[in-house]
Amino acid sequence: MLTTAPRDPAALPRLLITVLALLLLWPGLSLSELDLAVLVDGDNTRAMGNFLAGFWPPSHDAEFLALLGRATLETLAIATAGMSLALLIAIPAALLASRALSLSAVHRGGRPTWWANLARWPVRGVLIFLRSVPEIVWALLFVRAVGLGPTAGVLAIAITYAGMLGKVYAEIFESVDARPTRALLGAGSGRLSAFAYGVLPNAAGEMLSYTVYRWECAIRASVVMGFVGAGGLGQQIDLSLRMFAGGEVASMLLTFLLLVLLADQFSRLLRARLT
Repeated sequence: MLTTAPRDPAALPRLLITVLALLLLWPGLSLSELDLAVLVDGDNTRAMGNFLAGFWPPSHDAEFLALLGRATLETLAIATAGMSLALLIAIPAALLASRALSLSAVHRGGRPTWWANLARWPVRGVLIFLRSVPEIVWALLFVRAVGLGPTAGVLAIAITYAGMLGKVYAEIFESVDARPTRALLGAGSGRLSAFAYGVLPNAAGEMLSYTVYRWECAIRASVVMGFVGAGGLGQQIDLSLRMFAGGEVASMLLTFLLLVLLADQFSRLLRARLT
């Protein structure tokens, strides 16, 4: 005997959510003035074809390759130095913003007092401000302050990524098992000792994995910031584009692609060893 399949009770809510999403998406497409037809317009197609034709063959003379090598190393140095400075800011800020080392929570069964939570809000507010401003905006400001060059890129990455790392580190500290930390604090241990022996051993793997991921993002960001004069591959790409040197741009883009692939593989290898 054939029986009809039971009616899916979630079908109507899914349909309503889909319709609502489409209704919200349509104004966004209208405001963005998205017009895909310009990609297949005859004049635009010929212009793009002529532009891309200048990318071949990629430049490979010895003088340019030496310049490319220096720019690549500069990009890596900007990302690494910026992340190092960001860590110096993020770790202390995360300790101040986290509830993991709250002394009041020890005496209240794991719940910090209202005034303890209130004292953390200024630090959290600073972290929100640091990460809410894109790194390219910081780079523009620092280029005006310290001039063209990698210093502006390092400072921009340090400021922006300090806010990102500080927020995530604070959440990681609060997500680990709090019993060892509270036991140490309840026994009279200092907060730094409780952090070193109660929080850090459980949080180190996740912290390192996220830090490596952010370093990989910093490499890409350092190239983008080069377009505003913050040094590295981005600045050289911008200069070559201004001179219509398509072969140089192609070589730099291939180098950047290789650099991102190597950073991704290095990040993947570290995460595999941590898990």
